[in-house]
Amino acid sequence: MVKQTVSSPIKLVDYADATGLRGRNLNFLSDMNKEQLMALFRLAEMLEPYTRTGLNLMQGKTLCTLFFEPSTRTRLSTETAMNKLGGTVISESNPLQSSSAAKDESLWDTLRTISQYADILALRHYDDKRVFADLPAATIPVISCGYGHVTHPTQGLLDLYTVWRVKGRFEGLKVLITSPDLSRARSGQSFALGLAQLGADIIYASPKDLPTLPEILEKVKSYGVNVTEVFDPTPEEHDELIMQSDLVYLPGCRIPKGGAERDLYMLYKDTFYIGLEPFERAKKEQGKIIGLMHSLPRFAGEFDFNIDNTEFELYFKQVGFGLPLRMALIVSMVGI
Repeated sequence: MVKQTVSSPIKLVDYADATGLRGRNLNFLSDMNKEQLMALFRLAEMLEPYTRTGLNLMQGKTLCTLFFEPSTRTRLSTETAMNKLGGTVISESNPLQSSSAAKDESLWDTLRTISQYADILALRHYDDKRVFADLPAATIPVISCGYGHVTHPTQGLLDLYTVWRVKGRFEGLKVLITSPDLSRARSGQSFALGLAQLGADIIYASPKDLPTLPEILEKVKSYGVNVTEVFDPTPEEHDELIMQSDLVYLPGCRIPKGGAERDLYMLYKDTFYIGLEPFERAKKEQGKIIGLMHSLPRFAGEFDFNIDNTEFELYFKQVGFGLPLRMALIVSMVGI
């Protein structure tokens, strides 16, 4: 808990220390408690003015980004965050072809090697079990930038930060997390873990054979918030779920084109299509603005792109809020 007195103004370092992240790995949002999450958000808010001008909090420090899966926003915003903090970046965006992983180097050895070069590592990997087995090899803090189907905590954190900056609260909010495939929706899993800790109620909507992972659902329910699962809704029922909510979250599909799992996602997408009409109707009939969030990338057929130019759009705002949030995360994990 950060305490402020008239004679002792709050400093960046106070909030960074209050996150409890210094020297630690970030694997799941459940690694942080409510107070630590709020300290991180307040630190990110303090850093927002410096997303353009920058400041030298990480001068002399190095971030390595190691991405075994494609990425635009997560990798570039993490690297930009370190640059804005005055640090340096070394990056490997295609390790299966251009690093020693292509010569069958173990992840264990790769992590131990990178620990000699960098002060913090941002890692994305397709195999969460392999990561958790080899993570002890790293002697520097590691940020999960997405492991398998299970966890993507930096996305979850920026999503939560967006809610806090836009809505100003979590308690009493009703959030619909909806997807043609919630079993592989790692950003949705992370977002839900944070929402539950902070007091928001959650509605899941998915096909019955592609539900939220049981281990995530159990953890979310353990926080004592209202959690509802709706399976195989009709388009009309899906619109009603939207109108009952304060926020709608789309985890998207992390499977590249050509994969069988992506084909399965596309099979169900029409049922879960989101149009502009329920948002406009909720505003007219209930007087509320329902925000639409998406972890991106998006593709045609998920929702009406006309929402881009309305007051319901939050997905590009999430991109903007991601930079100060990741700046705050780096500062907290490396330490000032």
